[in-house]
Formats: sequence, C-alpha cells, structure tokens
Amino acid sequence: MCSKACADESPALLGEITLSLDLLESRLRQDLALLNLPPADWVPRRADGALDVLVLGGGMLGLSASFALKRLGISRHRVLEAAPAGQEGPWVTYARMQTLRSPKHLVGPAQDIPSLTFRAWYTAQHGEEGWQALGKIPRAMWQDYLVWMRRVLALPVTNGVTATRIRRGRDGLVAVETEGAGVVVARRLVLATGRDGLGGPRMPDWVPANPGPRIRHSRDAVDFTALAGQRVAVVGASASAVDNAATALEHGAAEVHLLVRRAALPVLNRFKSMVHAGFTHGLPGLDDAARLEVLKAAFEGAVAPPRESLQRLAALPGFRLHMSTPVLSVAEDAEGVTLRLPQRELRVAMLILGTGFAIDLSKRPELADLAPRVKLWSDVLQPPGGLGEFALYPYLGPGFEFQQRDGGTQPWIGQVHAFAIGAMASLGLISGDIPGVGDGARRLAEAIARSLFVEDAAHHLAAVRAYADPELLGDEIPEAVLESADG
Repeated sequence: MCSKACADESPALLGEITLSLDLLESRLRQDLALLNLPPADWVPRRADGALDVLVLGGGMLGLSASFALKRLGISRHRVLEAAPAGQEGPWVTYARMQTLRSPKHLVGPAQDIPSLTFRAWYTAQHGEEGWQALGKIPRAMWQDYLVWMRRVLALPVTNGVTATRIRRGRDGLVAVETEGAGVVVARRLVLATGRDGLGGPRMPDWVPANPGPRIRHSRDAVDFTALAGQRVAVVGASASAVDNAATALEHGAAEVHLLVRRAALPVLNRFKSMVHAGFTHGLPGLDDAARLEVLKAAFEGAVAPPRESLQRLAALPGFRLHMSTPVLSVAEDAEGVTLRLPQRELRVAMLILGTGFAIDLSKRPELADLAPRVKLWSDVLQPPGGLGEFALYPYLGPGFEFQQRDGGTQPWIGQVHAFAIGAMASLGLISGDIPGVGDGARRLAEAIARSLFVEDAAHHLAAVRAYADPELLGDEIPEAVLESADG
C-alpha cells in the first residue's frame, strides 16, 4: 500500500508504485478541481421543472454523455437505464468474449482526464508491473471500471427504468413515457441505448417469425449449462458467433458446428485503420458520397473475428467448422432444431445466431412516433449499387441530432440525439466502440450546449444587460491625484 506521501511524488515515480483506489480518487478530485470541473450551471431553470437533457442508457455511452454534459455545466440532466445496477451494457450479460477487442491503452470514456483512465484505475490496484503484464482487458473488469467511473463522478443514473414511448411533449419539450419513472420531460433527449437501441438483432430470412427457445440470437440469454453433452449449431463468422461457439464448448457441449456462408473466413478488420484523429474529426467533413465510400470500403470482405477468439475456439474438442454452408431452412420442435444445409440435414439441441444487429428504427416500439418522421440515408443518397445496410441508418446532423424527413414541421425530432452505433454513417466511429467514445461524447455535449444557448438567446442577452457586479468601486484612485476639469 502506498503512503500519503506517494501522492506528492512526480508522475514518473507514480508509475513505479502502487496507488490505492482511495489515493487515486483523491488525485482525481484534485485534477477536476484544477480544471474547475464541474462548472456552475448556466442553462436557465424552467419553471415547469423540465430537465435540460435526458439520457436513455447508462452503459459506456450513456456515462460518457453524462460526464461530457456535466463538464460543460449542464448538470440538470438525468440518465435512465433499464438494466439492474452493474449489468448495464453487454459486458457481463450477452458479451461472451474473454477480453475486450480494443487495446488496453485507449482512453475511451475518460475524456483526457489521466486519473480517470482505465490504466490509472488498474495501476492503482495492481501497480505498474501489473499493468505491463496485462494483455487485453477482461470484459468483466471493464464493467467494474465503468461502475467505478459512475461512482467517482457522481453521475445521475437511475436503474430499472425502461422507456416505452418517446413523443412530442408540451411547450417544445420531448416526453418519454417509462416503466419505473412515469413520464419524464426534457429539452433534449439522448439515445445511448446500445447496439440494438436503434434497431434489433439481424435475423436471417429463413428464421421463423416467432422462434422458440431452441433458436437464440447471440443477444439473448442462453443457458449454456443445459447444453452439456449436446450438439449445438452457431451461424456466422463474426466475433459474437465465434465467442458463443467457444462458450458452448467450455460449458460441456459435445459438438459445436460453426456454419459459415463464405468460402473462407475474413482475415481483416479494416476499421482498425480508422482509429486516429484524422478519421475522428475529418470523416464528418466529407460529402455524403465520400463518407459512405469509406465506410463501405471498411466493410468489404466483412470483419474478421479476433485472432484470440478463433484460437480459443479451435483449441476446444468438439469444434466443427463448415465453410460454404448457408442454412436453407430450419424446423424447430420441443427437442431441438433441424437445419437443412446444401448437402445434408443437421440436428442440434440449440441454434445460436451470431448474425449481428440491424439498424431499423421501425423495430423499436418506443420509437414509433419518431421513426416515420426521421430522415434516413436512403432519403438523401441513391448511389449506383445502392446503400446496402446503410439505407436504413438515420441521416444525422453534426451533433447526432435526428433530422426531419421531407422538411417536416415537428421540430422536436431534432431535439433527439442518437448517440449510438447507428450514427456511424453520419459521423464515423465515435459513438459505438471504446476508441472514439470520448470524442463523440464531447461533440454531442458541445452541440447540445450550443443549441440550448441559441434557444435561450434572449435570456442570455437580458442577463448581460442586467449584469451588476461592478469591477470598479469608486475608491481605486485617491482624490489627491485627481485634477479638476479646468486644470
């Protein structure tokens, strides 16, 4: 354990010793104080008590958004999260990889505050030697870090609240009907609702409309212990497909058949080439066609599963890989699933779909009032060859705000900000994964601050005119040095 004196040592020395979390939190409070954070509120309080901002989603994106708003003096905001405390996001629920895919050194949601970074948090507990020995971050540990971040920043998160309808409110507000908190009204709404928050699981066309318990998407809860000794099929070559296949085998499944349509596994993750400031700040500056061309190029050939995940799976007995094997149809019954493949039928106890997520606002019941009015990429661009999956992505403004389709007359649409993976087509990789989340949160908060100030311009003008804190009190110059007008 480091003594109190450690806190006064140089940063270089701090890298060689182990801080306790208590000392790290003390240092964080000092860092924030030195930066004058958080500043005083400047947004005028409404007589009706409406929030300035409501954030839906208390995972990594929601916490990042909340911190960014707080840094700008917009503290009258609230974060609502459906999951119980400690289970926000995918990390300890449906994510089944052993470690994060991102390198451990990325700043992510810490937003350039050194003592708030994962590295600071980890080193405080395990020392610099522990940090050097750490490979990639275990996913449950990342969840622990986010829980710590929420606590030390005192972010206003309420768990166990589910949004059921988002609609236009009175007096220019956005209203959110919820289970658990009644109707909450705010001037701005941020959707930080995760991978499926602007759509849902991507389901192949051969999946029944209402699949039973033997057909699960990787997003679903799966009782892997019940699969011990059973045969399982997993569809896809994505990271989630590989991780689910490995998890089933690690829980005792006798065989896991990974079914892949492609003739070969993808070998590249071109998105890794886009993790630098040029893409972060420059991609939104490209015209629509150029921006989509970059993103489509990143998706060409699909995205490879992580090497570590594939090695984890390949080392397990019972793994069977089937390339060039599309599923033609399935039949589910009480005992299992029969898959019709090009060359044969395969009988399994469970089928898991590692087919990712689709962006489609119409899939979200709570967005029913919004979806028909939101401008999509298909409304503004029709390139040769089409847009592919980007056709249904929302066409967002520079601050993640929805825009109205066909010049609509409902300005509340633009008061809703989509801080989620569906913003990729409009703003790049700053609202889905760890590398860009801090930059995205700052962009979001700055846009909201700008719009609130403009909306309240008359109030701020009146405040300037009413300012009455004198700089000079009249006693600064002694009478002896004053000369009369006539000399």
